[in-house]
Amino acid sequence: MTLQKIADAMVEGDVETGKEMAQKALDEGHSPNQVLDDGVLAGMEVVGERFKNYEMYIPEVLSSAKVMHEVMEILRPKLVSGEQASNKGTVVLGTVEGDMHDIGKNLVGLMLEGAGFKVIDIGIDQPAKNFIEAVKKENPEVVGMSALLTTTAPKIKEVLDALEAEGLRDKVKTMAGGAVIDQAFVDENGVDAYGPSATAAMEITQQLVDEVRKNAS
Repeated sequence: MTLQKIADAMVEGDVETGKEMAQKALDEGHSPNQVLDDGVLAGMEVVGERFKNYEMYIPEVLSSAKVMHEVMEILRPKLVSGEQASNKGTVVLGTVEGDMHDIGKNLVGLMLEGAGFKVIDIGIDQPAKNFIEAVKKENPEVVGMSALLTTTAPKIKEVLDALEAEGLRDKVKTMAGGAVIDQAFVDENGVDAYGPSATAAMEITQQLVDEVRKNAS
């Protein structure tokens, strides 16, 4: 019941209830991972679906993201240490050049952090060279690119081409998401995976990290 109340608070954008129920769940003996999976992520999955189906809009999603952020502040110290988090995998996230949208990217970043990944968010309106710099510096397993406009989606291919030119393409897995991105787009452009929602992106990221580590061993 407490976990369901956390999920409901995510959907309703109720910060105080979310924080209160998260602490209560921990006090009741639920593990931090249970609170994350069955409370936070369960609620955010509903938010993601409603946003995708135009049943929720950006202001409401922002409210839900705020609840998630506040609850994660309670959970994060109990979930993983910094060393464990970085061992789960490193992800570079960014919105491509010319695109100023970041809600979906931020949501994915929060969920990945909550699941124990190290997230390097380079921000919005990022040219290919900035993705390359981040890959060279952070040595991630996964690069996630966001685009919400038909005019900026081609910039994803520019990042892929830059990775190829720098000899980095075989060292990382790539993922793309955003309103104008679908499976056909990633297939056509050679992206490794498509994240249709924040929840799906988190699951796909784990698969991609596992692939990279398996190939490296």
